[in-house]
Amino acid sequence: MSQNVAPTTGADAVDVAIANGVDLDGTPIPVAKLDLYNTVMAKEAQRQRSGVINSMRSRIVRIGAKHYAQDALNQMLLDADFAPLKAKEIAYFYGDK
Repeated sequence: MSQNVAPTTGADAVDVAIANGVDLDGTPIPVAKLDLYNTVMAKEAQRQRSGVINSMRSRIVRIGAKHYAQDALNQMLLDADFAPLKAKEIAYFYGDK
């Protein structure tokens, strides 16, 4: 793989591409889009965190909903002693699209 081409898989692929200012397909990301992203992420970096467990669960739900059926994800949450899917999460991630 060339040094100029970022990997397109893995959790860090998007972050690496953004840092390089180049989309996963090799096209430059417009400066206005990078500026807005960096402005919003700077605000997020200043936000007080409430706990790692809550953040872990949020990430599991947000990303897991892309890969697992509702019942499977809900059972995995329960098996790991997390709270089950909430009605608003089910509506958002599994509702009619």
